[in-house]
Amino acid sequence: MSPAPSPAADFVSLLRREPLKPAEIADFLDRLSHDERVAAIRAAGRGEQRRLYAAVAGHGALRLADLVPPGRRDFETVRHFGKNTLPAFTHFEKRFCRPPGEDPAAPRVLWGFNFQSLQPLTGPGYYLARDDAPHGEVLIDYTQVPREAPPGWPAVRVNERGLSRFVYGFMVDRLRRVSEHVSIGSAARHGREFGSWFLLCREP
Repeated sequence: MSPAPSPAADFVSLLRREPLKPAEIADFLDRLSHDERVAAIRAAGRGEQRRLYAAVAGHGALRLADLVPPGRRDFETVRHFGKNTLPAFTHFEKRFCRPPGEDPAAPRVLWGFNFQSLQPLTGPGYYLARDDAPHGEVLIDYTQVPREAPPGWPAVRVNERGLSRFVYGFMVDRLRRVSEHVSIGSAARHGREFGSWFLLCREP
């Protein structure tokens, strides 16, 4: 007897269909549990992520309040579990928070950093996140960093020194909405995308 298909395998199958249907993908992801969503996005390879990023352009708006929901406290960490298309060390997290003084329903900025196994070498990869309202997308700006580290976060470091320069330096990534909890990004350095994508799944 053949094993039953898994949500991860079903997700990859959806991403390989022609044409790719963003609404169908969003509905599929919204019906999964959190653990199933994380497993699903981490099953997507480079080709699937590339196609998905292109397909969801303009499909639905992503705002900062989608990344850190209004019910979260100032400085409360919100984890987004990720899968990138690099050759190795593909699992990571982006951790966001809303700094004090921002409107929970419509913040102007979020703070964040990257949590991954090479962090002791590459640095935490701090960034500021801002809405790109005209496009309904979010920009992850590594050229700017928070003024302080929220409680429990690593010390703030700029990204243009040491090994951080080669990983996060001069980067401003773009995030697009996939579903309620899932977004997809494309990495860019000096304003040029260089063919590297990543999927994120926000914790409930």
